[in-house]
Amino acid sequence: MVVANFTIPFVGLVDTAVVGRLPDARYLGAVALGAMILTALNWIFGFLRMGTTGLTAQATGRSDRGEQVATALRAMGLAAIIGALIVASQTPLHNLAFWVISGSSEVEALASEYFYIRIWGTPALLLHLVNLGVLFGLQRMRAALLVTTVLNLLNIALDVLFVIGFGWGVAGVAIGTLVSEYTAAALGLVIVTRALAPIRPISNVALLDGPRVAQLLQVSGNLFLRSFFLQIPFMTFTVLGAALGNVVLAANAVLMQFFFLMAFVLDSVANSAETLTGYCFGRNNALALRQAVRYCAGWSGVMAAVATLCYLTLGDSLIGLLTDLPEVRQTAGEYVLWSALLPIIAVWAFLLDGIFIGTTRTAELRNAMAASLACYVGVLWLGFDALGNHGVWLAMTVFMASRGMLLAAYYPRIPRLAEAS
Repeated sequence: MVVANFTIPFVGLVDTAVVGRLPDARYLGAVALGAMILTALNWIFGFLRMGTTGLTAQATGRSDRGEQVATALRAMGLAAIIGALIVASQTPLHNLAFWVISGSSEVEALASEYFYIRIWGTPALLLHLVNLGVLFGLQRMRAALLVTTVLNLLNIALDVLFVIGFGWGVAGVAIGTLVSEYTAAALGLVIVTRALAPIRPISNVALLDGPRVAQLLQVSGNLFLRSFFLQIPFMTFTVLGAALGNVVLAANAVLMQFFFLMAFVLDSVANSAETLTGYCFGRNNALALRQAVRYCAGWSGVMAAVATLCYLTLGDSLIGLLTDLPEVRQTAGEYVLWSALLPIIAVWAFLLDGIFIGTTRTAELRNAMAASLACYVGVLWLGFDALGNHGVWLAMTVFMASRGMLLAAYYPRIPRLAEAS
């Protein structure tokens, strides 16, 4: 999972590095703006991956092959419906997004071009999320590595070909991502089908089993709200960066690549925590659950400390790799310390997210995220006028710290629930 997740942020890094070589900051700002809108939209529906992982892992712990298959089919059906609705609603979604987010006219025009291409990849991306959820729940991590690596390496290659080779600019970045998403979805579907084989017949009654469908919808609903609350700080981050000018928007986009790199590395351990704790929870083994949490916590702490150390010592050099625009490099350098502090602060939010997802304690996740969002809004309200972009970064840091502390307060209930089951 570390290797698989480590490849994911390199897509964003390459996007940034390729577009950062174009002759104006508006190109970098447009990709940041368009990608943020699509990422927020897709992350809101990340429950398709997370809920599928937890339910599949628990079915694996019970050695219930029929429920593994039924969970996959239910999630795929839900993904197909949501993907079709998003594509059909692309114009109102675009208008809403650009009503909420205001950039310069040049940036908005390029970001719209990016949006209208990328939106067609949403059905494939949602299916990809379900495929990953099934593979995580089955503990087929090598298969997940293969699918993720194909997606990301193909995306990187097509970015370079379309933007640098063909000169397609922002549209080239979007087309490369679109092609990669459909390729990964098709490959993942083949692998999931083989992983679940031999698939015994699933009757309509079993597939539409009332309590199981209700559990899926409850888990999905809570995770949807959790993801929606999570996206508000990231959307606000981009909105306020755009309001402070193209250079600040571009500088924040560069530094957010540091955050995403850190996030996907820490998520690798969180994903492992999902499948391990879900498996132990399904087997009602509280002792093994606690042991899995201890191991994952140790590795998460080490990775976060290494990330913080790297950003503290190499931050300016990494910024230089992502853009050669002097004003963007200088501005990013003023805020790089915030990027260095985030790993060691945010690590516990990522780890505990994984534990709560694996054990499907999604109501607690929803409540903790809502409370953390309230903390974020309070800090931003008090700090933005006085501190400007530093206030934006401070609010994000408080948001991440709040998530970890609130989930830590909830955590002791989980082993007790496993013992009581």
